[in-house]
Amino acid sequence: MGLAPESGESFTANGDKMETANRTPIAVTLLLLFGLVFLGIVRAQDDVKPSDPEAYYKGKCVTCHGQKAEKKFDASLTDEQYLDAIMKGKKPEKPPNMPAYGEKGVTAEQAKALLDYMKKLKSQ
Repeated sequence: MGLAPESGESFTANGDKMETANRTPIAVTLLLLFGLVFLGIVRAQDDVKPSDPEAYYKGKCVTCHGQKAEKKFDASLTDEQYLDAIMKGKKPEKPPNMPAYGEKGVTAEQAKALLDYMKKLKSQ
C-alpha cells in the first residue's frame, strides 16, 4: 500500500478516493446535438421559398425591415422603385445592402407579392 496516489486518482479532503466520471462521451454528444440544431436552423432559412411571401419575408427580410416592415421601407417610393430594389438590390449610403433577389430566383410576380405583404404589415 503506497502513500502516493496512482496516476489519475483523486481524493477528497478527508482522504476518501473519488470516482471521476468520464465526461468525454457527454461532451461529444452535446457538441453533436448543438451542431445538428445549428445546421437545422441554417437549413430552415435556406429552404424558404419565394412563392410564400409571408415565410419568405420572415426568413429573408425581417432582420433588416423589422416584424412589421417598420424599418427601411420608405412610403414615398413607387411600386416600380420597390420592385426594382427587390429584384436588382440597392446599395444605400451605409450598409447593409439590399440583396438582388432576382439573382436568387425571385420572379417579378413573387416580388410583387412580397411587396404587397410588406405593405400589409406596415398598415397593421
